[in-house]
Amino acid sequence: MADVSELLGDIVDDADAVFLFSPSGSYYDRFADLDSDVELVVVSPENTVGADTFVELPLEFDGVEDRIAFGVEGAMEEGLVDDGDAVVCTTSMFGENTDTATRVRVSESMRSGVYELFAGSRAEPGVIRDVFDVAIELGKKGQKGKPVGALFVVGDAGKVMNKSRPLSYNPFEKSHVHVGDPIVNVMLKEFSRLDGAFVISDAGKIVSAYRYLEPSAEGVDIPKGLGARHMAAGSITRETNATAIVLSESDGMVRAFKGGELVLELDPEEY
Repeated sequence: MADVSELLGDIVDDADAVFLFSPSGSYYDRFADLDSDVELVVVSPENTVGADTFVELPLEFDGVEDRIAFGVEGAMEEGLVDDGDAVVCTTSMFGENTDTATRVRVSESMRSGVYELFAGSRAEPGVIRDVFDVAIELGKKGQKGKPVGALFVVGDAGKVMNKSRPLSYNPFEKSHVHVGDPIVNVMLKEFSRLDGAFVISDAGKIVSAYRYLEPSAEGVDIPKGLGARHMAAGSITRETNATAIVLSESDGMVRAFKGGELVLELDPEEY
């Protein structure tokens, strides 16, 4: 029967990289001092340990699986690991200290678009997450039991406002409310019944509702079958640094656009 050291050896043998999730300085130093050809990558909100190779973790992930998936996808986007590489990930599951190690095989199927959406966006990651939560909940419940569509444009609000016009009065014109507040989220869901886009600042302030977006659609190529909301989302993100999140009334899917392209698609019922 194999002893514990042999079993642990199976985890690290022939690994191409070791990912340290939010390590303490002393824990990082133990790995950094090793003479090894294995790529050492720190995945953390900030590079407090001065790692040579670092992947930003802009969101708090309660689940270890989501945390690791995000870090691996980020390393793929940064060109640190490739399809087929074996990666050993060390992280914390039961407390602040590192207590868990797992081995992951990198696959192209792990490119979900989530990393680029959160780490590469102008708006604060937490704001994008809060808007997603609103869109997903609205997609699950609808409006009074009926399917509803909605368009949220997040970030670069000044330029977005310049490339749009009001369809009706702006209920948020003199307010200072932010997405993420439970009461505000109820308001967003209620206003989603009416036409137009919500415009939200980088920091989460709701700048406006009922905006008709007027960017040029030239050069924007969205998947077939998607309608005017998705074209508007693609177009506004091509001409600004905003991120657009669309809830489709027809198929109930939530989609995100950046740089004029569809970067993420998910089913609220599976979220």
